[in-house]
Amino acid sequence: MTLLQTKAHRLAWPIMATVLVASWSSGFVGIRYASENADVMLVLFWRTLMSGLILLPLALLIGPGISARALIQQMVFGVAMMFLYLGGFALAIGQRVPTGLVALISDLVPLAIAALSQPVLGHRLTGRQWIGTALGVTGVLVVSLDSLALGTAPAWAYVLTVASMMVLALATVVQKRMGTINMPIHQSLCIQCLTAAIPFAACAEWNGGLMPPLDARFGFGIAWLVLFSTFFCYSTYYICLRLYTASQVSSVIYLSPPVTMFWGWWMFGEPLSTAMFVGLAVTLFGVWFMSLRSAASKDEAGLSSVSSISGSQSMTVRAMDRVFSQ
Repeated sequence: MTLLQTKAHRLAWPIMATVLVASWSSGFVGIRYASENADVMLVLFWRTLMSGLILLPLALLIGPGISARALIQQMVFGVAMMFLYLGGFALAIGQRVPTGLVALISDLVPLAIAALSQPVLGHRLTGRQWIGTALGVTGVLVVSLDSLALGTAPAWAYVLTVASMMVLALATVVQKRMGTINMPIHQSLCIQCLTAAIPFAACAEWNGGLMPPLDARFGFGIAWLVLFSTFFCYSTYYICLRLYTASQVSSVIYLSPPVTMFWGWWMFGEPLSTAMFVGLAVTLFGVWFMSLRSAASKDEAGLSSVSSISGSQSMTVRAMDRVFSQ
């Protein structure tokens, strides 16, 4: 019995890691899929609205009371971390920037946080952080230039992905400077989703209206984004953080760009090339190199920081823990 339990325990992590990478990558793919016959802002409106409404009863009935200060703070970060960050990435995908490249640029958030922490917080960067940042940027440039040559997306859409990533990094650094209000995940995510739904609604209305296409593709895409890419993904993520170290979970999430790249090639015929894989490897190595941590106890510190924030902020706060512990 003990032997069987040991084998089951050893199999648990590979299974959980596979599920986590697949669900983490699914958000980029789901947006690409649902926006095939609908405006991308309309897709994000229905995604955030449905997610927020599902969470609303739980947010009202379970957990501590929500103060006015906490509500305002979560609404501000909902605009920054969902509308601007997620909306920018989604708009780039809607313009047919390769989904794998969008996922890769999103993984540059830890590097951007490290770079912004010096002017905003006065934290000096170490040599490792400078090297990791340089490698990450170099790899993205390689992938981006090759994508520009092979793809059809306009140049501004590529710039938009970087700008969206920088918005999230800046919001995270500002949040660190001003201090945070701890709030259960279901409450903060509910507030952020419902807040982001308002500007998404305005954009969707401007682009043609809020009525969704009455077809199976759009309905399946929204269900995919809400149930799998949001609730299932974040649930798996937090379960993994409870069972394993933060650095172990982080290293698995960094596999999402190549997985997303393959999904984009398989489902939508997005181009793949040797240069893309070379740039991908350089960037992921740079992020990994910058994120190395020397003590297992720091993983526990990262876990305690992550457990009380929303899914859109979770990866960035782990990155902050790494940056400020170097």
